[in-house]
Amino acid sequence: MRLSTAKTMRPRMTLTQAETLAPPRARDRRATARRAHFWLTLLLLCTCAISLETGASGVSLLSALRSGVAGEAPFQSIILWEVRLPRVLLGVLVGAALAVSGAVMQGLFRNPLADPGIVGVSAGAGLGAVTAIVLGGLVPIGLRDSLGIYLVPLAAFLGGWASVLLLYGVATRSGRTSVATMLLAGIALGALSGAVSGLLIHAADDQQLRDLTFWGLGSLAGATWTKVAVATPIIAVAVIGATLLGRSLNGLAFGEATALHLGIPVQRVKNLAILTVAAATGGAVAVSGGIGFIGIVVPHLLRLATGPDHGPLLVNCALLGASLLLGADIISRLIIAPAELPIGIVTAVLGAPVFLWILLRRRGLMDL
Repeated sequence: MRLSTAKTMRPRMTLTQAETLAPPRARDRRATARRAHFWLTLLLLCTCAISLETGASGVSLLSALRSGVAGEAPFQSIILWEVRLPRVLLGVLVGAALAVSGAVMQGLFRNPLADPGIVGVSAGAGLGAVTAIVLGGLVPIGLRDSLGIYLVPLAAFLGGWASVLLLYGVATRSGRTSVATMLLAGIALGALSGAVSGLLIHAADDQQLRDLTFWGLGSLAGATWTKVAVATPIIAVAVIGATLLGRSLNGLAFGEATALHLGIPVQRVKNLAILTVAAATGGAVAVSGGIGFIGIVVPHLLRLATGPDHGPLLVNCALLGASLLLGADIISRLIIAPAELPIGIVTAVLGAPVFLWILLRRRGLMDL
């Protein structure tokens, strides 16, 4: 009787207490992850500078500054500040959003092969964009003229959010969200969205097919200051909110029962994780189109290099994701200059071998 009473009276261990009991090796890996902040920040700054210097026009940052001081060649300043700089900032936002979303999904599902598209955001956003491109002529003229080039991004964002709300309603019962049900429902929704998109694509004309192909493979070519202004608050709030979930995701890595014992509000963490992923991925897809593999590759590589602690991992994912996407954008602009490849092709070529490597490494764990 005393033993049972002692067990029931045992105080619940908090997550902070559990972290202080971590072995020295785990503490060393957290220190390594924090030191990686500096190097990844430096990498991002260098990538931004190279991206500003890269373009078919041959305009460089130094020449634009000299022309601005001398009052000559205003077109150089226009290319730099009105074309390249918004593109760089949009690339930073999109890359950070996709990488952080991937890390959150992998922590939520406790699977390094999870991807932001697993919750149906990408499929829903793609369906929204396809609908706007193919059936945009049915929108009232006044509304279409007022939205202009932002009709497709807005439709993509709304499509992503609608898919998340639908999945959330299917997977939630009695106030609790089943991650497994959300995974299966996301697969079903992705298949349904692909089928409806296929029907719309079948009815598209030649110009619409070109737009659909370019948008579906992703690009930063349409970056403007207005897009940056629209995407920044959505993606920034979502990414910052995701980084605040680091300690809770650490607890979920031990299972939901253990996380509850550590005092983590599991259901609230699930809700916040799903909402942040929906906002970050939906906003990214809306302004850049479909770009794959960033959300899978970046978190996994950083987890191998710096450890599984989601606190520093999520921040590092934002830095490396932004750098990797800008690097892919630089390649897409140079490889067939003065034309450019859709950036999704570059990320697929770079990311697919890494994904296969991850899959082969985990083949034994997944009984493949």
